[in-house]
Amino acid sequence: MRASYTPPLILFLLLLLIYPPPSSPATAPLLSDAVLGLIVFKAALQDTAGALSTWSPDDSSPCGWAHVDCASSSGAIDAVVGLSLSSLSLSSSSGLPRGLDLLPFLRSISLSSNNLSGPLPSPFPYLPRLSSLDLSSNSLSGSLPPSLLSHSLPSLRSIFLQSNSFSGPLAFSLFTSPACASLRLLDLSSNSLNGPIPESISHCSLLLHLNLSCNSFSGDPFSVLSFLPRLRILDLSHNSLSGPIPNSIASLHHLKLLRLSGNQLFGQIPFGIAFLPHLLTLELAGNQLSDNLPSWFTRLTALQRLDLSSNSLTGEIPSDLSALEELRYLSLAGNSLSGGIPASLADLSKLTELRLGHNVLNGSIPPKIFDLELQVLDLVGNNLAGTLPPISAKLAKALQWLDLAGNGFTGKTSPEIVFCSNLQYLNLSWNNLDSPVPPELGDFKNLSVLDLRSSGIYGQIPADLCNSGSLRVLQLDGNGLSGRIPDEIGNCSVLHLLSLSHNNLTGNIPAAMAELKKLEILKLEYNYLSGEIPQDLGTLSNLVAVNISNNRLAGRLPASGVFPSLDPSALRGNLGLCSPLVAEPCKMDDVPKPLVLDPNTINQGRNHSRANPAASSPAEIRHRRRLLSLSAMIAIAAAFFIIIGIMVVCLLNISARRRLEKALESICSSSSRSGSTPAVGKWVIFDTLQYSVAVLAGVSADGILSKATEIGRGAFGIVYRAAFAGDSRPPVAIRKMVSHGIIGSHEDFDREVRAMAKALHPNLLSVKGYYWTPQLQLLITQFAAGGSLHFRLHGSGAVEASLSWAERFNIALGAARGLAHLHRAFRTPVIHYNVKPSNILLDGDGNAMVADFGMALLLPSEKFAAATAAGGFGSSMGYAAPELACQSVRVSEKCDVYGFGVVLLELVTGRQAVEVGDDETVVLADVVRTVLERGEAAECVDRRMGEFPEEEVLPVLKLGVVCASLIPSSRPTMAEVVQILQVIKTPVVERMAAFSWER
Repeated sequence: MRASYTPPLILFLLLLLIYPPPSSPATAPLLSDAVLGLIVFKAALQDTAGALSTWSPDDSSPCGWAHVDCASSSGAIDAVVGLSLSSLSLSSSSGLPRGLDLLPFLRSISLSSNNLSGPLPSPFPYLPRLSSLDLSSNSLSGSLPPSLLSHSLPSLRSIFLQSNSFSGPLAFSLFTSPACASLRLLDLSSNSLNGPIPESISHCSLLLHLNLSCNSFSGDPFSVLSFLPRLRILDLSHNSLSGPIPNSIASLHHLKLLRLSGNQLFGQIPFGIAFLPHLLTLELAGNQLSDNLPSWFTRLTALQRLDLSSNSLTGEIPSDLSALEELRYLSLAGNSLSGGIPASLADLSKLTELRLGHNVLNGSIPPKIFDLELQVLDLVGNNLAGTLPPISAKLAKALQWLDLAGNGFTGKTSPEIVFCSNLQYLNLSWNNLDSPVPPELGDFKNLSVLDLRSSGIYGQIPADLCNSGSLRVLQLDGNGLSGRIPDEIGNCSVLHLLSLSHNNLTGNIPAAMAELKKLEILKLEYNYLSGEIPQDLGTLSNLVAVNISNNRLAGRLPASGVFPSLDPSALRGNLGLCSPLVAEPCKMDDVPKPLVLDPNTINQGRNHSRANPAASSPAEIRHRRRLLSLSAMIAIAAAFFIIIGIMVVCLLNISARRRLEKALESICSSSSRSGSTPAVGKWVIFDTLQYSVAVLAGVSADGILSKATEIGRGAFGIVYRAAFAGDSRPPVAIRKMVSHGIIGSHEDFDREVRAMAKALHPNLLSVKGYYWTPQLQLLITQFAAGGSLHFRLHGSGAVEASLSWAERFNIALGAARGLAHLHRAFRTPVIHYNVKPSNILLDGDGNAMVADFGMALLLPSEKFAAATAAGGFGSSMGYAAPELACQSVRVSEKCDVYGFGVVLLELVTGRQAVEVGDDETVVLADVVRTVLERGEAAECVDRRMGEFPEEEVLPVLKLGVVCASLIPSSRPTMAEVVQILQVIKTPVVERMAAFSWER
C-alpha cells in the first residue's frame, strides 16, 4: 500500500509558486513525475554550494542533471535509479525532504556527510525498488520509525544511518516486517540508541553485516544474535553490554570480524570462539575478562588482528601464539600478564604492531623481536630490564612508534636507531639509561614526539635537535642536562610542547624561543636559568601554560600574552623577577643596591664616601642625622603599636577559646546524655580570629546535633549547622564523624586534623577545631551558606535558580585554585581522592570552597588502601580515576584532576556524571567524548544557564575531557588547569581548547 504523502497536485501547485511558468504557456512542456519530484526535493534543501544548480524545471528529463543516475528499467526509458548526493553541504531541518515517492524506479539514495537534521518521516516514502539507503554522518535525530523496514521499502538490502543523533530504544516492531528478511547490512553505529537489542532482529535471518557500536545498548545480546548464522561482521563495541560471552557464539561460524570492545563483559574468553575458523579480527578490549590466555587461540589460523587489551587477564603470554602466522596486530596491553616476552613471537613474520604495555612482564626483550618489520612496538609500563637490542635494517625501515617508557632499561640506545627514517614517536622515559644524550637525536627526519623524561641521560642539549623541522613535543624533564639551551631551539618551528624542567640548565632563555609560533606549553622550572625573560615571548599567541619557577631569572615579565595572567606558582623561586604576581621581594642578585639617603649623592662615588667620611660637609652630616632620627622615631612607634595589637589579639583568642570550649562541651554533654556512657574527651580549638567571639553563644546544645539542624550526610558522617544568636559572625558546620573505620588514636587524629587546618586558602573549606573521644569525634569547619554544587546543579530547585555561565566559570576557577593549593603548598602534596560536586561548596557570594580534603587520611592505612582500590570513597561512581582501582599504578595528584574534569563536564552540560536508568547506565565523560568526535559540542551545553559565550564554554568542555583522560600522564596538573582557565577569558584561548595533552 502506498504511503500517505502529499498528493502530486499539491506538490505541483507548490512548484508553481516557487518556479512560475514561462511567459508562453502554450509552448511550456509538461513536467514529468521524476522532474517534479526532484524539484520539490530540491526546494526543501539549502544548497549553499550550488551543487544542484543544474536541476531545472524547464527540463523534460532529470537524466542530464548532476548527481542523478538514470537507466532503462522495466520498460521505462531513462528512469531515475540513483541519487549520489554525498558531501555536498546540503542542509535541511525537516529530515528527509519530500518528493522521492515520485521516483518509483529508485534503487539507491546517498545523502551521507551533509547537514540534514530533524527526524526521519513516518511513514517512510513508498520506494518499492530501493535497495540501499545511506543517510550517515548527518544530524538526524529522534527515534527510528518502526515503519522503516515496513512495506514501504520491501526491497531494502543496506541501511547506513551511522553518525547521527538518533536516540531511544529500538522498537520491537522495527524488525517484524517481512521486508526485514531481505536485509543484508544494518549500520546504526555512533548514535545515542539505548535499551536492549530487540529479539525481533532474529527475523533478519539473512543479515551479513551488523554494526551497533558506539551507542548505549545494554543487556545480554548473545541469545538473540545466535539466530543470525550468516553474519560475517558483528560490531557491538563501546556499548553497555554485560554478562559473560557464551560458548554459543560458535553458532556464528561464518564470522570474519567480531568486535565487542568497550563493554562490561566478564568471565573467561569462551572456548566457542575457537570454532570461528574464518575469523580475521577479534577485539575484546576494555572489558572485565579474566583468567589466563587460552591455548586454543592456535585454532584461529586465519586471524590477522587480536586485541585483548584493558582487561584483567593473568598468567604468562603463551608461546604458541606464534602459530597465528597471519597475525599482523597483537595487543595484550593493560592486563596483569607476567613472565617474560616469549622469543617465539619473533616467528610472527607478518606482525606490524606489538602492544604489550602496562602489564608486569619482566626479563629482557628477545633480540629477534627487533628483527621484525614492526611499525609499532609498545612495551611501556612493565618491569623489563637489560640493554636494548640492536635495531635491524627491517625494523629501522618500518618503525614509526617506539614506546619503552616505565621500565628498567640500562645502557645506551642502539646507534642504528638513527636509521629509523620513519620514526614519529620515541618514548624512553622513566628508565635508567645512565648515558650521555644520544648524539643521533638530531638525525631523525620525521620525529614528532620525543619523550626522554627521567631516563638518566646527561650532557648538553644537541644544537641540531630540531633539524628535521617536524618535532611537535619535546620532553627532557628530570635528567642531568647541563649547559645552555641552544639558540637553535628556534628551529623547532612546529613545536607545541617544550618541557625541560628539573635539570641543571644554565644561561639565559634564548631569544630565539620567540620563533616558536605554535608553542602552547613551556616548562622550564627547577633549573639554574638566569638573566631576563625575552620580552618577545609575550608575542606567542598560542602559548597557554608557562612554568619558569625555581630558577635565577631577573627583570620584568613580558607584558603581553599569557604572562600577565600566570599563576604565582609558575613564577615563585625567582627572587629577581619583578611582577605583582610574585609574592617574594624583587631582588636583583647580580646588581649592587646601595642605600641612598640623599638623592644628591647618587652620582657621588659610593666607595669614596665610605673610605673617607670626613669628606662630607657639615651640612650633609646634619641632614643625614635628621633623616636617621626621623626614621628611628617612626620605627619605634610602629613597633609599639604592633606589640599592643599582638597582645590584644592574644587576649581575645584566649578568651574566645575558653568560651568556645565551654559551649562545645555542652554539645558533647548533650550528646552523651542520649547514650549509655558519657563521652568525656578533649576539645581542640584552633586560633582563628574570625570565630573568636562567642561562637556558639545562645545556641541550645540539644538543638545542635539534631535532625532540625542537619544539613548533609556523607561517607564520613552527618553535618550539622550551628547558628549564633546575637552574633553577626557566620555560623560553623559541625560534622559528627562516623566512629567505625576512623583511626582510633587521638594522636593520629590530631596530627591529621591539624594538617587539614593548615590548608588555608580562600577556595578551601577551613577547619576550625575538633572534639575527640574513642566513641565520638566532631569536626568543626567553616559553614558554606550557598550549599553544595551538586544541589545547585541537580537539586530540586536547580531549574528555577539555575547557575549562569559566569557563576559556573567562577566556581570552576575557584575549585581549581583550591585543589592546586592542596597539590603544591605542602612538602607532600595533599591528594583529595574524592573530587565531586557534593564536595565543592559555595559561600554566600557563590565562590567555590573545596571540602572534605584530607578526610581519606582519617582512615587507618589498611582501610585507606581498600577504599582506594575500590575506586574512591563514598558514592564516587563516575568521578574516581581508573588508576585508583589498579594496584600496579602509582596514584598521584592526577586522580584529583580526573574528578575535576568530570566536574567541568557537569558544569557545562548540567548532567550528572553517571545517570542510571531502568535499562542503561550513561557515563557523562563517554557521551561528551562521542559528541566532540562528531563535532557537535554545542549540543550538549546546558541551556538552563541562558546565553553563553561559545568561545569560553566549548574550551572548558574540551578541557574537562582532557582532564578526564584515562591515562594519568595525559592529564594536566591542577596548576596548569588554573592557568588555562585564566587564559580562557582572553582571545588566546581560541586555539587552546584544541591542544592535545601528549605525554
